[in-house]
Amino acid sequence: MTEQIISVSNRAGIHARPAAILVQAIKDFKASIHFEKGNDRINAKSIMGILTLAAAYKTELKIIAEGEDEEQAVQTIVRLFDSKFEEE
Repeated sequence: MTEQIISVSNRAGIHARPAAILVQAIKDFKASIHFEKGNDRINAKSIMGILTLAAAYKTELKIIAEGEDEEQAVQTIVRLFDSKFEEE
């Protein structure tokens, strides 16, 4: 299992466009991938799940990935968050 805490750095937070970009980027990974925010845990491959987190600017999320390509999946997600989903 690979875990990492990330912070939402784009000012608009995680809305529909970043959620769609995330799901598109990780959909083909075999690993099970989840986000945790507080007591909420969602499937990171679900746009609706991501949107229910209401992850605003500076919200901290934990990525949890488990499976054969878990490290690559987490690295992909971290790169997207670091790039602010190319919104800024």
